[in-house]
Amino acid sequence: PRAAARPTRGRAGKAEAGRTVLQAARSAGVRIPTLCDHPALEPWGGCRLCLVEISKAGWTGDGRVVASCMYPVEEGLAVRTDSPIVAESRRTVIDLLLARCPDTPVVQDLAREHGIERTSLVPNPTPTDCILCGLCTRVCDLVGASAISSVNRGAGREIAPPFDQPPPDCIGCLACAEICPTNYIPFEASDGTRSIWGRTFEMQRCAECGEAVVTRAQVAHEEKRHGLPAAYFELCEACKRRRLAGTFTALQDAR
Repeated sequence: PRAAARPTRGRAGKAEAGRTVLQAARSAGVRIPTLCDHPALEPWGGCRLCLVEISKAGWTGDGRVVASCMYPVEEGLAVRTDSPIVAESRRTVIDLLLARCPDTPVVQDLAREHGIERTSLVPNPTPTDCILCGLCTRVCDLVGASAISSVNRGAGREIAPPFDQPPPDCIGCLACAEICPTNYIPFEASDGTRSIWGRTFEMQRCAECGEAVVTRAQVAHEEKRHGLPAAYFELCEACKRRRLAGTFTALQDAR
């Protein structure tokens, strides 16, 4: 089944039932800014940049402002992505971000896009590139480690491991660092080790080419959580593909 939506001003559109307004808008080529949305993760609605104004026939009064990443499309839904209240809401969020992260390129680009030259608030005396998008903690939960989380409140809110100590549940997978849109999470990788969040992990090497591709802690985690045998990680992906190609070639030659 398909549900109608109106993702752009003055234009009707269609979207599959169960999709969100944000997904429908993207499919229609309409850009809605967001910082906490990622296709690999469930919608969170944390950054509040993707707010839109919605209304339906029969509604009285002003429309409702909702997070487009979480609101499902439905028949007859009208969506405004650039109404005055939406524009002002986004500018307020960006103003707060610019005060917290004045030197962060992602925030600076958003500010310029919305006509903000400088924050109207007192700038953060200790600027940070962490925009509190929550992507790192959510992907850490998704892989089953839950080694980091959001701590404290207000201006002191930050992402950290428990008690600011090297997290015992971290597996060194680097999912948090790779998903971070501002490259805030530091890590080091050498030929045989990988370091992140104050911990150093030994790498497991490919049995054929010797490349270090995964930490031994991650192998143990995947074996315990998903039942994957340790042998699954003996080869890197390139060597797996090469071995599989050799198997197919041998089968064809045997015909």
